[in-house]
Amino acid sequence: MDAFIETCNNLLDGQVMVEDDKPDNNTVKKLDDLYSQIDISSLDSETIRKAIQMVMIKAITQDKIQANHQITPDTIAFIIGYIVTRIFENYEKLSILDLAAGTGNLLTAIMNQLNKALKIDVNGIGIDNDDSMLSVANINAQMQKKHDSLELIHQDSINNLLVDDVDLVVSDLPVGYYPIDENVQNYQTKASDGHSYAHHLLIEQGMNHVKDGGFGIFLVPSNIFETKESKGLLKWIQGSAYFQGLLNLPKDIFQNNKAQKAILILQKHGSHAKQADQVMIGEFPSFKNTKEFQHFVAEIVQWEEKDLLSSHK
Repeated sequence: MDAFIETCNNLLDGQVMVEDDKPDNNTVKKLDDLYSQIDISSLDSETIRKAIQMVMIKAITQDKIQANHQITPDTIAFIIGYIVTRIFENYEKLSILDLAAGTGNLLTAIMNQLNKALKIDVNGIGIDNDDSMLSVANINAQMQKKHDSLELIHQDSINNLLVDDVDLVVSDLPVGYYPIDENVQNYQTKASDGHSYAHHLLIEQGMNHVKDGGFGIFLVPSNIFETKESKGLLKWIQGSAYFQGLLNLPKDIFQNNKAQKAILILQKHGSHAKQADQVMIGEFPSFKNTKEFQHFVAEIVQWEEKDLLSSHK
């Protein structure tokens, strides 16, 4: 991971960083020769993002990085981007917040997709408490030429956030218990006893920083509403947001059923927001079954047009 960060910084700076006479002159020359074969300016944002993603997948495998730092697969990012494109198709500009930005892969994938589909300015804010991951996100932003459109913040997303409210919050949420109980006293989704679930807290935090009528799209455990802790989350949702959909991802892309995730769609109260006539509940067919997958995506589009966005027309 560190070697990747240093190499990318060398490419961005246009020279090899030498500290305490390391690397030596011979190594510097070899690196310069290799770097001269790469022209970052000729590559578009998606090509760069995918290249960084492939390197990170290898680094995560070799370094045995924990599950909460795994890269969100492109297919899932595409699905989220597709859903979001329909929701915001009449916007002239768009702001997105990711409370678990990691390397910035999911956030920039969706930003790129919206840029291409809607031809509008998309600004992002990514927050993470892991400085190594955020260093990669910063490289991602610089190489994709998102200096002015992507702000990265190094902090614990559970703490107070000094960010403007956004149109959309999207996150592949870390799953597990949040260890610092004193930080969650003002959260309605905190556990009544013991540690609270981090993903519950982050859903509440995210929706607190969405504009009235704005959306939250979260990757969550598919059994999120089946645990004993879910009562507090459901109570909070009923008072603060509309539960618009829960779409289970295919079981065959996860190591076991317990690891299965789903796309949770929430809409904040206010503005023109309303509860969809029909909540979208379902499970994606296997990505390998192209015909059934496309049919299910078409059903989602029909639901968005007929139920979710009918009051916006």
